[in-house]
Amino acid sequence: MSRQAAAAPPPFAIARAPARELASGMARGFTLIELLTVIAIIAILSSIVFGLGRRVGESSRASRAQAELAALSVALEDYRRAHGDYPRTDDAARLLQALIGRRDPLMNNTTGRSLLDLAAYRTEDGRDPLADEGARLADPWGRPYRYAYRSQLPWNNPAYVLYSPGPDGADAPALLPGGFPDSAAEANHDNLHANR
Repeated sequence: MSRQAAAAPPPFAIARAPARELASGMARGFTLIELLTVIAIIAILSSIVFGLGRRVGESSRASRAQAELAALSVALEDYRRAHGDYPRTDDAARLLQALIGRRDPLMNNTTGRSLLDLAAYRTEDGRDPLADEGARLADPWGRPYRYAYRSQLPWNNPAYVLYSPGPDGADAPALLPGGFPDSAAEANHDNLHANR
Protein backbone atom coordinates (compact mmCIF):
# COMPACT_ATOMS: atom_id res chain seq x y z
CA MET A 1 0.00 0.00 0.00
CA SER A 2 2.81 2.38 0.67
CA ARG A 3 4.21 1.53 -2.78
CA GLN A 4 0.96 2.63 -4.43
CA ALA A 5 0.94 5.88 -2.49
CA ALA A 6 4.52 6.58 -3.50
CA ALA A 7 3.79 5.88 -7.17
CA ALA A 8 0.77 8.22 -7.34
CA PRO A 9 1.59 11.74 -8.49
CA PRO A 10 1.07 14.56 -6.03
CA PRO A 11 -2.44 16.10 -6.24
CA PHE A 12 -1.21 19.45 -7.62
CA ALA A 13 1.48 18.28 -9.98
CA ILE A 14 2.36 20.55 -12.90
CA ALA A 15 1.53 18.97 -16.24
CA ARG A 16 4.46 18.87 -18.58
CA ALA A 17 4.44 18.63 -22.33
CA PRO A 18 5.68 15.35 -23.69
CA ALA A 19 9.36 15.39 -24.63
CA ARG A 20 8.74 14.68 -28.34
CA GLU A 21 6.33 17.72 -28.56
CA LEU A 22 8.99 20.00 -27.09
CA ALA A 23 11.68 18.53 -29.31
CA SER A 24 9.69 19.14 -32.50
CA GLY A 25 8.96 22.81 -31.59
CA MET A 26 5.21 22.28 -31.57
CA ALA A 27 4.64 23.56 -28.02
CA ARG A 28 1.21 25.05 -27.45
CA GLY A 29 1.04 28.86 -27.62
CA PHE A 30 0.64 31.73 -30.09
CA THR A 31 3.07 32.45 -32.86
CA LEU A 32 4.09 36.00 -33.63
CA ILE A 33 2.02 35.98 -36.85
CA GLU A 34 -1.11 34.86 -35.00
CA LEU A 35 -0.61 37.57 -32.37
CA LEU A 36 -0.13 40.28 -35.02
CA THR A 37 -3.23 39.08 -36.87
CA VAL A 38 -5.34 39.38 -33.72
CA ILE A 39 -3.96 42.86 -33.02
CA ALA A 40 -4.73 43.94 -36.60
CA ILE A 41 -8.32 42.65 -36.35
CA ILE A 42 -8.83 44.51 -33.06
CA ALA A 43 -7.44 47.72 -34.61
CA ILE A 44 -9.76 47.44 -37.62
CA LEU A 45 -12.82 46.79 -35.45
CA SER A 46 -12.00 49.68 -33.09
CA SER A 47 -11.56 52.11 -36.01
CA ILE A 48 -14.96 51.05 -37.36
CA VAL A 49 -16.60 51.59 -33.96
CA PHE A 50 -14.95 54.99 -33.45
CA GLY A 51 -15.94 56.06 -36.98
CA LEU A 52 -19.55 55.10 -36.35
CA GLY A 53 -19.50 56.94 -33.04
CA ARG A 54 -18.20 60.08 -34.73
CA ARG A 55 -20.89 59.89 -37.41
CA VAL A 56 -23.61 59.38 -34.80
CA GLY A 57 -22.27 62.40 -32.89
CA GLU A 58 -22.35 64.59 -36.01
CA SER A 59 -25.83 63.36 -36.86
CA SER A 60 -27.10 64.20 -33.38
CA ARG A 61 -25.56 67.69 -33.58
CA ALA A 62 -27.22 68.27 -36.94
CA SER A 63 -30.58 67.13 -35.52
CA ARG A 64 -30.16 69.43 -32.53
CA ALA A 65 -29.31 72.36 -34.82
CA GLN A 66 -32.43 71.70 -36.91
CA ALA A 67 -34.57 71.59 -33.75
CA GLU A 68 -33.07 74.86 -32.48
CA LEU A 69 -33.58 76.52 -35.86
CA ALA A 70 -37.22 75.39 -35.86
CA ALA A 71 -37.70 76.84 -32.35
CA LEU A 72 -36.03 80.10 -33.41
CA SER A 73 -38.38 80.25 -36.41
CA VAL A 74 -41.36 79.92 -34.09
CA ALA A 75 -39.94 82.70 -31.90
CA LEU A 76 -39.44 84.90 -34.99
CA GLU A 77 -43.05 84.33 -36.07
CA ASP A 78 -44.23 85.25 -32.56
CA TYR A 79 -42.04 88.36 -32.76
CA ARG A 80 -43.56 89.33 -36.12
CA ARG A 81 -47.09 88.90 -34.73
CA ALA A 82 -46.25 91.03 -31.69
CA HIS A 83 -44.29 93.78 -33.51
CA GLY A 84 -45.59 93.67 -37.09
CA ASP A 85 -42.23 92.69 -38.63
CA TYR A 86 -39.12 90.58 -38.10
CA PRO A 87 -35.99 92.11 -36.54
CA ARG A 88 -34.28 94.14 -39.28
CA THR A 89 -30.64 93.30 -38.85
CA ASP A 90 -27.85 91.04 -39.98
CA ASP A 91 -26.24 91.02 -36.53
CA ALA A 92 -26.88 87.81 -34.55
CA ALA A 93 -26.37 89.64 -31.24
CA ARG A 94 -29.11 92.15 -32.09
CA LEU A 95 -31.37 89.29 -33.16
CA LEU A 96 -30.96 87.70 -29.72
CA GLN A 97 -31.66 91.03 -28.01
CA ALA A 98 -34.85 91.36 -30.09
CA LEU A 99 -36.01 87.84 -29.22
CA ILE A 100 -35.52 88.44 -25.49
CA GLY A 101 -37.69 91.56 -25.73
CA ARG A 102 -35.08 94.34 -25.75
CA ARG A 103 -35.20 95.56 -29.38
CA ASP A 104 -38.01 96.49 -31.74
CA PRO A 105 -37.87 95.62 -35.47
CA LEU A 106 -35.87 98.77 -36.26
CA MET A 107 -33.39 97.84 -33.48
CA ASN A 108 -34.45 100.62 -31.12
CA ASN A 109 -34.35 99.81 -27.41
CA THR A 110 -37.66 98.61 -26.02
CA THR A 111 -39.04 96.44 -23.26
CA GLY A 112 -41.10 93.37 -23.92
CA ARG A 113 -41.46 89.75 -23.02
CA SER A 114 -38.85 87.20 -23.97
CA LEU A 115 -39.85 84.82 -26.75
CA LEU A 116 -37.04 82.38 -25.97
CA ASP A 117 -36.36 80.01 -23.11
CA LEU A 118 -32.70 80.92 -22.75
CA ALA A 119 -32.00 77.75 -20.75
CA ALA A 120 -32.66 75.70 -23.90
CA TYR A 121 -29.86 77.42 -25.88
CA ARG A 122 -26.14 77.94 -25.64
CA THR A 123 -24.47 81.22 -26.30
CA GLU A 124 -21.09 81.73 -27.83
CA ASP A 125 -18.43 81.67 -25.09
CA GLY A 126 -21.19 81.17 -22.48
CA ARG A 127 -22.04 84.89 -22.43
CA ASP A 128 -25.19 86.00 -20.64
CA PRO A 129 -27.45 87.90 -23.10
CA LEU A 130 -29.22 89.64 -20.22
CA ALA A 131 -25.94 91.19 -19.09
CA ASP A 132 -24.01 91.32 -22.37
CA GLU A 133 -25.65 92.80 -25.49
CA GLY A 134 -22.94 91.22 -27.65
CA ALA A 135 -23.98 87.66 -26.78
CA ARG A 136 -24.98 85.47 -29.74
CA LEU A 137 -26.78 82.14 -29.85
CA ALA A 138 -24.41 79.31 -30.75
CA ASP A 139 -25.15 76.19 -32.76
CA PRO A 140 -24.17 72.72 -31.46
CA TRP A 141 -20.67 73.18 -32.93
CA GLY A 142 -20.18 76.37 -30.88
CA ARG A 143 -20.49 78.81 -33.79
CA PRO A 144 -23.04 81.63 -33.90
CA TYR A 145 -26.21 81.22 -35.92
CA ARG A 146 -26.39 83.53 -38.93
CA TYR A 147 -29.40 85.80 -39.46
CA ALA A 148 -30.36 88.51 -41.95
CA TYR A 149 -33.58 90.39 -42.70
CA ARG A 150 -33.82 93.58 -44.74
CA SER A 151 -30.16 94.19 -44.01
CA GLN A 152 -29.61 95.19 -47.63
CA LEU A 153 -31.85 96.83 -50.19
CA PRO A 154 -33.62 95.81 -52.28
CA TRP A 155 -34.94 92.92 -50.17
CA ASN A 156 -37.18 90.70 -52.30
CA ASN A 157 -36.98 87.66 -50.04
CA PRO A 158 -40.45 87.23 -48.47
CA ALA A 159 -38.86 86.02 -45.22
CA TYR A 160 -35.64 86.17 -43.26
CA VAL A 161 -32.42 84.15 -43.64
CA LEU A 162 -31.52 82.05 -40.59
CA TYR A 163 -29.01 79.21 -40.65
CA SER A 164 -26.15 77.36 -38.99
CA PRO A 165 -22.86 77.16 -40.87
CA GLY A 166 -22.92 73.41 -40.18
CA PRO A 167 -20.21 70.96 -39.18
CA ASP A 168 -17.38 72.53 -41.17
CA GLY A 169 -18.17 76.05 -39.93
CA ALA A 170 -17.67 77.47 -43.42
CA ASP A 171 -20.16 79.67 -45.18
CA ALA A 172 -20.25 82.31 -47.86
CA PRO A 173 -22.23 84.89 -45.89
CA ALA A 174 -22.78 87.40 -48.66
CA LEU A 175 -26.41 87.32 -49.78
CA LEU A 176 -27.39 87.37 -53.40
CA PRO A 177 -29.31 90.41 -54.71
CA GLY A 178 -32.73 90.53 -53.14
CA GLY A 179 -31.66 88.96 -49.85
CA PHE A 180 -31.36 85.29 -50.82
CA PRO A 181 -28.60 82.99 -49.55
CA ASP A 182 -26.15 81.67 -52.13
CA SER A 183 -26.87 77.93 -51.90
CA ALA A 184 -24.64 77.20 -54.91
CA ALA A 185 -21.49 78.40 -53.13
CA GLU A 186 -19.16 75.54 -52.19
CA ALA A 187 -18.86 76.73 -48.56
CA ASN A 188 -22.65 76.62 -48.10
CA HIS A 189 -23.27 72.98 -49.03
CA ASP A 190 -23.58 71.72 -45.44
CA ASN A 191 -25.33 74.78 -43.98
CA LEU A 192 -28.55 74.03 -42.08
CA HIS A 193 -31.32 76.52 -42.87
CA ALA A 194 -34.41 77.30 -40.79
CA ASN A 195 -36.85 78.08 -43.58
CA ARG A 196 -35.94 75.71 -46.41
